[in-house]
This record gives sequence, C-alpha cells and structure tokens, in this order.
Amino acid sequence: MSNGNTPTPHIGAKPGDFAKTVLMPGDPLRAKFVAETYLENPVLVNNVRGVNGYTGTYHGKKVSVMASGMGIPSIGIYSYELYHFYDVDNIIRIGTAGSMHPDLHIRDVVFGMGACTNSNFAEQYQLPGTYAPIASYELLEKAVAAAKALGSVNYKVGNLLSSDVFYNDNDQTTALWMKMGVLAVEMEAAGLYMNAARCGKHALAICTISDSMVTGEVTTAEERQSSFHDMMRIALEIA
Repeated sequence: MSNGNTPTPHIGAKPGDFAKTVLMPGDPLRAKFVAETYLENPVLVNNVRGVNGYTGTYHGKKVSVMASGMGIPSIGIYSYELYHFYDVDNIIRIGTAGSMHPDLHIRDVVFGMGACTNSNFAEQYQLPGTYAPIASYELLEKAVAAAKALGSVNYKVGNLLSSDVFYNDNDQTTALWMKMGVLAVEMEAAGLYMNAARCGKHALAICTISDSMVTGEVTTAEERQSSFHDMMRIALEIA
C-alpha cells in the first residue's frame, strides 16, 4: 500500500526498514528494551520525536518494534503511517492495562478480542450506527496458542475499554463498564483496530495488567518499562 510518501511527518525510516509485523508498546523505552533484550542485531530505524523504532530478527524472523505514545490520537497516527506508507501487515500492541476483573492481577495478560471506547475516533468514517472494533482473529488465535504453550501465563480473552480519559471526573464509570463484562482499561486498542480494519490489515492488543481497579494493586514505572516478559514473548512468537 506504500505510495512513496516516506519519510512521513512522524516516521523517519526508509521504505523496507520495517518488518511486516511491528510490535507496538506505548513507551519508547519499552521499545528499546524489547529490541535490546530479544532482537538479534537490532537497528534503530526511527527516532523522530524520540519515538524509538527498531528492526532486527527473532529466531530468524524479521521483526520491528516501535513506540506508539499514549492514547488513540497517537497510535492512530503511527499505525496509519505504518500500514499505509511502510507496507506493514500486522501491528501487535504490547501495552499495559488496568484490571476491571477480580481474577486479573498484576502481570496477568489480557488479549483484546474487542475494544469498547469513549473516543470519537470512528466519527471520521461516517457510519450509520455504532462500530465495534475487533482484533484480527488470525493473530488472536495464534496468541492464545502461544500463551498455552508457555504454560505459566494467567490470561483472559475478552473486551477492553480504550479510554480517552486517564483521570476521570466521574468515579462511577468503572463500575458501569465492569457490569458489561469489560476486562481491563487501556488507551489505544480501539483506534488501532479501526485503522487496521479500514485498510484491510491485522491488529491485536496484548496487554499486561499493571494495576487493578478492583484490588488497588499497582506496579512501578520501572516495572512497566522493563518487565512483563510473558506479553513480549507471546507477541514475538506470533510475529
């Protein structure tokens, strides 16, 4: 789908610099950690605005990892440019989420089969109804199989909430989403899923629980940046 418009306003890479599959954490330092920990011969292919993007190999497969920043507007820009201008076929979000389920605890993994949202991102498509953003079944099926193969991963598959609001003035909203079976809240998956659907590509959000809205458990910024290895291994295995 590349139309030659590279570099883009937000990505300084050249055509061919990215693999067909890009892992996408929110944090640029997590992208750096994944590249340096798991990829063989990682090369920095993007650093515009400090958004680190690397390409290397994992068990002989070419794989890229690049940060998305925080929120749907940010991942909306980066995923659009990767899909449209760099011929990327698959984007796997590897991020953090807040648990809304009593059986999901710190470091457990959630696969986002769908992504509810309070964002207005879908308005641009002028659809005559409410759009339901969903993951690529192909990627989801492979991810669940990889989690089962690891054996030690506590995971759930289900609905995420992609929220535009981190500090919510209404303290009742969590309970409302919980009663509809939403497993966890994050800030990017719905926008990523919509971009993938619009251009016929694949996307999946794999999130590690970093805190719990139910129990009050939390992790540190350093833990979020450099731990959560189960999520990273699963994403790399299906890349």
